[in-house]
Amino acid sequence: MKVNSHHYNLEMQHPFGISRSVHRFQETFIVELEQDGVKGYGEATQNRYYGSSLQNMQEGLDALKNDIEKYPFSTPEDFWDNFLYPRLNNFRFLMAAIDEAANDLYGKLLGKPLYELWGYDLKNIPLSTYTIALDKIDVMKEKLLEKPWPVYKIKLGTEHDIEIVKALREITNKPFRVDANTAWTAQQTIENSRILKDLGVEFIEQPLPYNHYDEMKYVRKHSALPIIADESSRTEEDVLKCYESFDGINVKLVKAGGITPGKRMLEEARKLGMKTMIGCMTESSVGISAAAQLLPLCDYADLDGAILLKNDIAQGVGLKNGQFIFPHKPGTGVELL
Repeated sequence: MKVNSHHYNLEMQHPFGISRSVHRFQETFIVELEQDGVKGYGEATQNRYYGSSLQNMQEGLDALKNDIEKYPFSTPEDFWDNFLYPRLNNFRFLMAAIDEAANDLYGKLLGKPLYELWGYDLKNIPLSTYTIALDKIDVMKEKLLEKPWPVYKIKLGTEHDIEIVKALREITNKPFRVDANTAWTAQQTIENSRILKDLGVEFIEQPLPYNHYDEMKYVRKHSALPIIADESSRTEEDVLKCYESFDGINVKLVKAGGITPGKRMLEEARKLGMKTMIGCMTESSVGISAAAQLLPLCDYADLDGAILLKNDIAQGVGLKNGQFIFPHKPGTGVELL
């Protein structure tokens, strides 16, 4: 196996704002694994909140390169459990990029899409939301009008959140899902849930800080809307922590450590009777195509990262009017442009 990497600075179509930050560009790290002339790709974005940078991912990959190239690769699961996890347990973003590349390579070597290798089909997979990032209300309205879509995700986390949702509701009757990105208090969440339910909101994503599991039990009990974990559902160990505090989990591969643990998180949540969602961190089509393989395990999807970019760096699983378009290609179906 040969190991390579690529760095890109992805420009957003619009400034992307959430409760704690705004960015116009998204730096991203691509891992390339090659065996017998076949190349697999994985991706992890730079993210200060989670301590991920291009520099520390490149340094981490360089330190492992020789060992990766010598490893007797058989399956992605073996590679993750016996190589990646022991070495990178505290560096999930890099682990995710390598694991995605290993899964893509594995599928390509066997000549089948990953979801097919797992015995899944693409019937009844969810639509993806389109994200309206946090901004001035007039700008958020313009973004929504610019992109007719069957279901929207609205970023919140201000003193004017109800005003924002009311303003957006004036111009569309499509379902909303809202994401406070840890910016609300327990009482705010409960009070907002009652108003938001009447405004056609389906659920609230991560209203409280990530480690407030006990407080979230109270919120869940009194909320008028289901509550989905995001920042609280990072790794496999978090699924059980979320069980009594949330109605469902949003799995993001970069936080989980890749496709391999992300798949196990979704499977465990489903066994527990929780709602399941697959999300993204404004990745290109490399990361989106990897996450899309898990759609058959999900009730909800938020995989619009690549269409929020001005220029994608790859082609793979596409998205049109909320519906996923899978290429007839093996692995994750992705190729760099």
